Amino acid sequence: MTAPTTLERAFALARSGTCLSVQDIRLKLKQERFDNVEAHLSGHSITRQLRALCDEAREQARGAG
Repeated sequence: MTAPTTLERAFALARSGTCLSVQDIRLKLKQERFDNVEAHLSGHSITRQLRALCDEAREQARGAG
């Protein structure tokens, strides 16, 4: 099995609910030693999508708890 790309892992983190913001995702990716995190997550479209997924995960967690 191949390791996920930086973007794949970023989207997985956003969906997981463990990261509350794009900044949290960046920090986690750097801790996991992914390469070029800033370059991969610098676009407006990417950050908007990740932020929306973080918000959705947070809302789902509120509904479940």
